[in-house]
This record gives sequence, C-alpha cells and structure tokens, in this order.
Amino acid sequence: VTAVFEMPNAAPLTVNAATLADKLRRATGRMHCDFAFYVGGTRENIEEIPRLEGLPGSAGIKVFMGSSTGDLLVDDEASLSRIIARTRRRAAFHSEDEARLKERLGVRRKGDPSSHPEWRDEEAALLSTRRLVRLAEQHRRRVHVLHISTAEEMAFLADKRAYASVEVTPHHLTLAAPDCYARLGTFAQMNPPVREERHRKAIWEGLRNGVVDVLGSDHAPHTREEKEHAYPDSHSGMTGVQTLVPVMLDHVNAGRLSLSRFVDLTSHGPQRLFNIAGKGRLMAGYDADLTIVDLKRSETIEDKWIRSRCGWTPYAGKRVTGWPVGTILRGRRVMWQGELVAASGGEPVRFMEG
Repeated sequence: VTAVFEMPNAAPLTVNAATLADKLRRATGRMHCDFAFYVGGTRENIEEIPRLEGLPGSAGIKVFMGSSTGDLLVDDEASLSRIIARTRRRAAFHSEDEARLKERLGVRRKGDPSSHPEWRDEEAALLSTRRLVRLAEQHRRRVHVLHISTAEEMAFLADKRAYASVEVTPHHLTLAAPDCYARLGTFAQMNPPVREERHRKAIWEGLRNGVVDVLGSDHAPHTREEKEHAYPDSHSGMTGVQTLVPVMLDHVNAGRLSLSRFVDLTSHGPQRLFNIAGKGRLMAGYDADLTIVDLKRSETIEDKWIRSRCGWTPYAGKRVTGWPVGTILRGRRVMWQGELVAASGGEPVRFMEG
C-alpha cells in the first residue's frame, strides 16, 4: 500500500480546518506511505464545504447517512441535499437508512452477532443509496458509495454511472453469513454487515461487469477488548489495510478476477475517480510507487503478522497464494520481505483540479 485516505470518524473527528491540520501534522514524519484525510460533512460545516474539500491533504468530504463509529450522522434529507449541492469534488458516503435502523433495533438479539445483518438489512442499504443517487442527480454532483454490501444496490447502481461510483471491500468479497458469524462471532461484525452468499456473488458479478470502480480496505482496527463485548455492545469494524493485497491476490490465483483488474481497482480506479496527481500509472512524470508481489508464494495469514496495534485479523489461519514482498514509494524501497527498510517518508497526497 503506497497511499491511504483516512476516514473522518477516527478520534479526533476531522470536521474543520484545524482538525485536518492536526492530523496532517501528526502524520508527517510518521507515515511510511502517502496520506490524505476525509473531512466529515456535518450540519454545522455545510457552508465551509467548498473550502474544506480544497485544503491541502483533504481527500474530500465523507458523510455518514447511517450511524456508525463516531458522531458524524447526517440523516435528514434537507442537510444531505445542502451538503451534496455544496461539493465540487466527488464526496464519499456511508449509505444506510437511519430511520430504518432505528425502527429495527428490536431485531438485534443480545449475544448473537448473526442478527447484525438482519438488523442492518438489505432494505436499509437500498433505501439510503436510492436517496443518495436521487440527490446527486438532482444537483448534478458526483458521489462515491462506499462498501456496497447488497445484491440490490449492485443492480440499482449498474445504470447510475453518470453520478455514482462504487467501492467494495475484500471483506464483502471473501466472507459470508452465516459461516463468518459462526467462526468469528463479533470479530466479523462491521457496518454495513457481511451478508449471505447471494450478496457476495452479486458483488463479484458487479466487480467482473465493471460496476465496481475501486477496492477499499474499510480499515477499522478495533481492539480485541472492543470486539469481545457481547453483541450488540461490541464494536463494528475489522482490520483491512495489511491483508488487502494477499487476500485479493488469492482471489486472482483462484481465477475470480484478473491481475490487471486488481491493478485497476487499486491504482487506476482511485486515480480516475479522485483526480490524484502523479499516481495510478507507470509513466514518465508519475510517482514511482510500486507494490512488488510474488504470485506463487503461499503463506498462512496469522494474527502475529498484523502490524496494526489491534493485533488481529478476521483472516487468521487462512492460507493464501500470492504475497506482497516489497513496497516502493517514489522510487525508494520502504518495505521489503515484511520489514520496514527506510525511515518514514510519506507525504500528503496531491490532487488535480476538476
């Protein structure tokens, strides 16, 4: 991984110029890859959105239409409409219908994380995504729908390409209910949820048919203590950055997608959608950012391999074929054979106008 966009709901919340500047300051000299930070769109900062999305180091605006980790919920249509109207760059959205989530709180079964996708059901996702696209079309603004989890959304978004782009995660491509909840319990809990096999199949179909634009890690490294609370008090989210490449290379080796499609989803796709300067291509004038992989190397993913402070992964014990062996950032080796080999040299991601 050579660059990341961080979500605004990580403490402290990124909602204004000061909190963005603070995160940039803390990242500089510590990150081994390049970085940008989403600014949370809220009712309070609507008038500031054009300035906030244009600040150095800003990945743009991210909006939570359904409640999740952090306190950035925007669920009323008037505020959503105003936020979308104020954007110029492609804004990103966590799309779940908050009213339906509240109505269905009683569906949750204490101590049973398999009820998580029953509570945050397909209809909650589809209702929200339909509303989001309607507002995007109304204001003629581009929106990015994050971590699609349902067959219904994938079918709906297939002919909404003019204004809506689509992200999926390795988790929704790899895990499926009820097996994941039986094996992992609350460690499989995320928002939107991992669902039944029919949804996973539909997400793969959308990926193969070109509906999906990018892969996202949805990295949410909650501690074991946070995850081990009895459901529904357990936290939603899983680690994802470090496992994205090996898990997806395993899918490549299994014939589920081509290597060129994987490259498009992780390099060309993000560059196209977000107008990233100097990245996403191996061409003169672009940053020499490379991930070196061994397509034939087989390894077993283990918790002890995870460098995140949380120290766990939902893929512990999974045997994969295809492994990252090196990361090169602007022509300089940063990671090689699992070890950091250079001082931190990450810089803010740069964006082109338009």
